[in-house]
Amino acid sequence: MATHLIPDPYPIPSERTEATTSAGNSTFVAIAQRIESVEEARAVVADRRRERPDATHHCYAFAVGHGASVTHGSSDDGEPSGTAGRPILAVVAGSGLGDVIVVVTRYFGGTKLGTGGLVRAYTDAAKAVLEACPRRLKIARLRLVGHATYPLYDLVHRIAVAAGADVLGADFNADVRVTVEVDADKVLALQAAVAEATAGVVSFAAIDDL
Repeated sequence: MATHLIPDPYPIPSERTEATTSAGNSTFVAIAQRIESVEEARAVVADRRRERPDATHHCYAFAVGHGASVTHGSSDDGEPSGTAGRPILAVVAGSGLGDVIVVVTRYFGGTKLGTGGLVRAYTDAAKAVLEACPRRLKIARLRLVGHATYPLYDLVHRIAVAAGADVLGADFNADVRVTVEVDADKVLALQAAVAEATAGVVSFAAIDDL
């Protein structure tokens, strides 16, 4: 199995979180939530605009993926360049979270904060929501394929389910081609259990290794 292709587990938001801060007379309402793609990040921002159409700005930053394979994005949404999106992104990048977006919605209160004040305000808003945001580990899931004889299929199916795998399909031809999806850290245990129970007749391999 090509284990070098398996990303290490990394922390992601476990639920959408909201936090409110203030600076001057402006109110900043920040949300943080999990995303899986740049398109989903854009959809979250669009939803936020619909949820709070009376707000002055909806500034954001996101990280899709983690570590060496991360994609970042940010926007000042009309605030002076570099005063909103970049500070939010700095907090996101420093949080250790992957697959996350932070949107900070500002309600202008009539007092201008200046460049430095805006940077501090958006930084504080992003920090507040990410400090409150609960986390969980994202563990990569792999698809495996095994070939079982008809008499062994039910046994293999039970072992796969007991190991925490999702059985995605079974193709009944000369034998049964079983496709499962399982957490990367459970692959070796599943392979060992199937091999032992079937005396080596059935084995599972990652699709990339076939």
